[in-house]
Amino acid sequence: MENNIKVAVHPGIGFGSKLNTKQLNVLLHYLPEDSEVELTVFQQLYIEINEEKYEQMKSDFNDAGLECYPVGFYVKSLRTCNFCKGAEEEGMPVAIQLNKRIAGQPVPFPLRPAYTGCPNACGEPLINDIGVIKKQDGYDLYIGGKAKGIDAKIGRVFKSGLTPEELYETVDQLIDLYRSNGKKREHFSRFIDRFGWDNLQARE
Repeated sequence: MENNIKVAVHPGIGFGSKLNTKQLNVLLHYLPEDSEVELTVFQQLYIEINEEKYEQMKSDFNDAGLECYPVGFYVKSLRTCNFCKGAEEEGMPVAIQLNKRIAGQPVPFPLRPAYTGCPNACGEPLINDIGVIKKQDGYDLYIGGKAKGIDAKIGRVFKSGLTPEELYETVDQLIDLYRSNGKKREHFSRFIDRFGWDNLQARE
């Protein structure tokens, strides 16, 4: 009997959520004919794969520009806008680096980060756990957004005008605090309420 595992596959951060022919072909190579693929709101594809084939699959996927992440209580890959004004102007390199640093980290409850390259906020950063908006040469960091439920709310600005390094460090610290102090299955917004906004600010 095969031991299958669920894997989240992401096409990488670029101009919109797109899969090219090479990526589609390598996906088809590893998927049985009758299998299903689940598309999530975080621009990820959930697939099931034989555990014994996982390492080879991951290598082949990486060669095709696909990224693989664990499914469950982890930081999701960064949801992004379409970078319609250009990669450099809207900070695509910063988004790519931020995703590399945080995606796939274990946390008490799935953590959803989002990034957008201008104040239009097409990547919906204000309704996600961690949201980043690029404004001119700086980055504003929002936390505590929640898109679903009767307690849905927009995030609050936590830091403004950050440099890329300040952004990375601040997000790293927030995730470390959540991982160390959050309760199992505690949504990030509820953790913020319980831990206290002032306490979070004091840790910076």
